Amino acid sequence: MNIYPQEIENELAVHEDIADVAVVGRAHDELGKIPVAFVMLSDSVSEEGMAEQLTQWLGERIAKFKIPREFHFVDELPRTPTGKLVKRHLPDLEPVTG
Repeated sequence: MNIYPQEIENELAVHEDIADVAVVGRAHDELGKIPVAFVMLSDSVSEEGMAEQLTQWLGERIAKFKIPREFHFVDELPRTPTGKLVKRHLPDLEPVTG
């Protein structure tokens, strides 16, 4: 199945607690790749419980197989001076087995 990160990013970008977001694919032994989200939360929002909240929130908007398997909360996302996201500068993720 094809999963387009932009579709997931577009849904997460409208969530009131998210300031910025990037979704990338991470290698998975059985599935090929799985979606992983890097999320910058709004200033007054705590990370506690947010992964579960975002998973549930996305479950009402996109197909279950498109929901990121992991959420990594970051202080900022790598962007060029013109604002373009540089996904290759996101932290490297180890492949998942099984």
